[in-house]
Amino acid sequence: MAIKSLSIRIDEEMLNKLHYVADYEGRSANSQILVLIRDSIEKFEEKYGEIEFGTKPSTSAKSPRGK
Repeated sequence: MAIKSLSIRIDEEMLNKLHYVADYEGRSANSQILVLIRDSIEKFEEKYGEIEFGTKPSTSAKSPRGK
């Protein structure tokens, strides 16, 4: 699996809090973000099913976006 990079815009206070939490958990800020992303995806998939690549998100009533 290829490792990709991603840039985000984040306000200073939130970034400082992210570093605080990451330090508390014994992680780098990057590792902490990866944990948060994994947790978010896992929670999403528990609710809506496994994400399948190559398909568009459903726009049915049970869509996560509520459309």
